[in-house]
Amino acid sequence: MTIAGPQSAVAARLPGAWALGLLPPAGSEPVPATSLADPGWTAAVLARRARGQGTADRRVLATVWWYSASSVLLTPALAGLVTGVPLSGRLADQVVFLAPGPLPVAAVADGPGSADLAADLRGSLAAVVSAVAEAGGVRERPLWAIATDSLANRLLAFGQAVGDVARATALAVPLARSVGAPLPVPRYEDVGGNRFVRRASCCLIDRTAWGATCTSCPQRPPAERRALLEGITRRA
Repeated sequence: MTIAGPQSAVAARLPGAWALGLLPPAGSEPVPATSLADPGWTAAVLARRARGQGTADRRVLATVWWYSASSVLLTPALAGLVTGVPLSGRLADQVVFLAPGPLPVAAVADGPGSADLAADLRGSLAAVVSAVAEAGGVRERPLWAIATDSLANRLLAFGQAVGDVARATALAVPLARSVGAPLPVPRYEDVGGNRFVRRASCCLIDRTAWGATCTSCPQRPPAERRALLEGITRRA
């Protein structure tokens, strides 16, 4: 599927735009991003995902959903920030695309960014975090931690795409501070010449039927986590 408008210019500047979630895959289902802020809609999505996740635990379903959805939701605005072509971070200006599952795989902003990206992101994240927390029966603070890890991961991925990781990841802390609490400040760590996100959140994927503990999971002992990251660096 092709796109028009300002996001097409952003996608043209980012190698691998398809894999980065800037171009919707063929056959994906478009959904207004405002739907993600609806607790009833979100609860229905969690119920649809339960069989594939192999769990009926609403807390796990909500957390794993937000792990994917937050990354996709932040994609247009952060890609615009890295490429210098501002894209809107407002829910009303975005369409999210779902693959079967349903699984969020891409988002398209149909408007340019405003003068206050941080305020737009704060409003969007607060609205969706509230809906996910209500639908999943979870506290909001862990969901904000997932959001900050998504922000950090997206900027890292876009930095890798444009060949300037240092510049892209340097945007993370100032942006998060501008968004403000309860969004934690993102963190990175360099291991063997490669940069990784030092995560603030646990995605609970290992509580699903198919998931395993993430290499960078903050629940791992620090020495174990670093050894695993060093292994990734050696294989790269």
